[in-house]
Amino acid sequence: MERYVAAWIAHDPEQIADAVTEDCTVTECYGPVYHGRSRVRQWADTWFRAGGVVHRWTITDHFAADGREAAQWVFECTWQDSRDSFEGCTIAAASGDCIDSLREYQTTAPLYDWKGTWR
Repeated sequence: MERYVAAWIAHDPEQIADAVTEDCTVTECYGPVYHGRSRVRQWADTWFRAGGVVHRWTITDHFAADGREAAQWVFECTWQDSRDSFEGCTIAAASGDCIDSLREYQTTAPLYDWKGTWR
């Protein structure tokens, strides 16, 4: 997973594609599902050519065991002239040093310490 994240930060569609298996599945937190290395490469290339920029993708917690990985992270990017950041997590399965399946989840509201009432 760290290789995949580093490739996005490097803005390199080839490195992104190299980090996944030929028959991978990548499920984004906002809905799209990408099947296969060539589709992942196409998605990354299209995203960067459209002006997408990954400013930061910081893994704050990570563990791996028996070909499975999970990570919590903070992601910051610019898309369609809007810079934004959010927290999320990824659950992935690996084959060797490549991602076979990856699913991302996004925190959709600001986190806060609960003090007896909800915001």
